[in-house]
Amino acid sequence: MAEAGAVSEHKSAAWPLAQVYAALIVYASLYPFGEWRTQGISPFAFLLAPLPRYWTGFDVLSNALGYGPLGFLITLGGLRSRLARPLLLAVGAAFCLSLAMESLQSYLPSRVPSNVDLFLNALGGAVGAMAAWALERLGALDRWSLFRARWFVPESRGALVLLALWPVGLLFPAAVPLGLGQVMERVEEGLADWLADTPLLDWLPVRDVELQPLIPSAELLCVALGALVPCLLAYSIVRSLPRRVAMLVLVLGVGLGFTALSAALSYGPVHAWSWLSLPVQLGLVLALLLALPSLWLTRRGCAALCLLALGIHLSILNQSPTSAYFAQTLQTWEQGRFIRFNGLAQWVGWLWPYATLVYLIRWMARREPG
Repeated sequence: MAEAGAVSEHKSAAWPLAQVYAALIVYASLYPFGEWRTQGISPFAFLLAPLPRYWTGFDVLSNALGYGPLGFLITLGGLRSRLARPLLLAVGAAFCLSLAMESLQSYLPSRVPSNVDLFLNALGGAVGAMAAWALERLGALDRWSLFRARWFVPESRGALVLLALWPVGLLFPAAVPLGLGQVMERVEEGLADWLADTPLLDWLPVRDVELQPLIPSAELLCVALGALVPCLLAYSIVRSLPRRVAMLVLVLGVGLGFTALSAALSYGPVHAWSWLSLPVQLGLVLALLLALPSLWLTRRGCAALCLLALGIHLSILNQSPTSAYFAQTLQTWEQGRFIRFNGLAQWVGWLWPYATLVYLIRWMARREPG
């Protein structure tokens, strides 16, 4: 009975993850958001259009798989919340979202609505929903609930969502390995473009000096803090010392693996580990040296140290520019075949540290024992 009660105290992370994923689908579907106009046809004309003569395996796979996690998460959330017909809810939500996105694409000259895409999106959502339903029937979701109750504190949903999104952010190339949240330069450029030819442009703060590239020691520190932050975040929801050690190994392993995957997608498989320069290697060693003694901190102490590390990390990272070579690499993602994943990874990478800041500040503001 005690174990069942512990499981019931945990709120499902599926609903917030589904909301985040749906928002990222909207961004990826409507990117680049420019030159909206009516093209003289009904936004639903594509439903009765002839099937396209040409398509690629990549397009078929990306459209089918893109909505799979959404169907899975909605079904999972519905099952955990004891909703009626969660499978139908997930398939219907995937279909309606895809229909809305395809119809809106008729107002974007750079995008082409397709009835095949609509079918594949709905099919992907249905496959994801069936996967969640099958796992529930097999008892896998109950086992996960018991595992979560043993490993994590009841109020762990927010941190688990952030930890699940962290590898997604790492997929988008970063100027500094594990350096998420470097947005200042792009924010300044975006504001300048939006305020161009308006009196408000004179109100835009202008830096006295240009941003300077990071020196090796600063890069080392950024890498160390970028690896340390998710470790401390994981510590803040785990009580047991052995389980914190396991989370440390898991977080660092995932960080290395997804950074290598990002490099392989950007530069080719032979360059998957080319980012492991000497400063990066020393930064990873420093992260480990800082993470090991933190194993004995209280949960509140881990959250406070994580907040401090994240603030320093963002401060150093946003005082440096992205290199021209790095900007050229981004064109592979933003103009090439990775455009369908551009919004999914880019925005997570940009916003993850700031969402974590908000979460940690709210966590620290609660009057609860650590």
